[in-house]
Amino acid sequence: MDLRLQGKTALVTGASRGIGLATAIALAAEGVTVVGASRTVSDELRDADVTVITTDLSEADAPARLVSQAIEALGGRLDIVVNNAGGGDDVTVGGLLSYDEDFWQRIFDLNFYSAVRICRAAIPALLETGGSVVNVSSMGAKIPGTPGTPVPYATAKAALNAFGKSLSEEYGPQGISVRTVSPGPTLTSIWDADKYGGGVAASAGVEHSDLMKNLPALSGMTTGRFVTAEEVGAFITYLVSPLGESIVGSDHLIEGGAIKTV
Repeated sequence: MDLRLQGKTALVTGASRGIGLATAIALAAEGVTVVGASRTVSDELRDADVTVITTDLSEADAPARLVSQAIEALGGRLDIVVNNAGGGDDVTVGGLLSYDEDFWQRIFDLNFYSAVRICRAAIPALLETGGSVVNVSSMGAKIPGTPGTPVPYATAKAALNAFGKSLSEEYGPQGISVRTVSPGPTLTSIWDADKYGGGVAASAGVEHSDLMKNLPALSGMTTGRFVTAEEVGAFITYLVSPLGESIVGSDHLIEGGAIKTV
């Protein structure tokens, strides 16, 4: 299927791994000129057909600087923004009293404010091109309080969902398409034993291998498996194509059927 994206330009944040990397690769495969932004540069991102800019989007002035650098690298044009930066290297499992004020601020800076700041900087360029924004959220925003989902993270992603809807209402009539994509448990490196996945396993009192085997079923995923980053990247690529122009202002779950409400 020709998604008619040849010649478009895109900025993808959090592009070093997982969903961001898969999205950058999928866009590039459709003929999009891509800038991939990340705090660290993985070998996979370095080998991808993208221009890489290193930045720490948790810093307040970094998003505006990134957008300016990306537009310059893309020849003065910006058609697509994918706000995928999120998570956090120090995300831990715990209850409300486990997280101090600084932790809340760090999580919100990366998972919410980075997208707000990117959009504020990118809107003028996107108005010129009739561009697209995709904010990558989480199914945790829909089901806060789920065991293993940190309270600050779920709250920040819920704020991101509301922001995307408001942005769509304001700028949709001016030609900018805004969507939110909310994946469920996705098989990325965050689930490694020495990262967040190890903390979830420890908090549940199970071996990491058992967690990885049983988590999809425990999460209610009817597919019985983790979501893949490639599935999410492919869907984002479709959304920002001309074929997805009428899909606006909405939040799209890619969670293997884990959420049971209609």
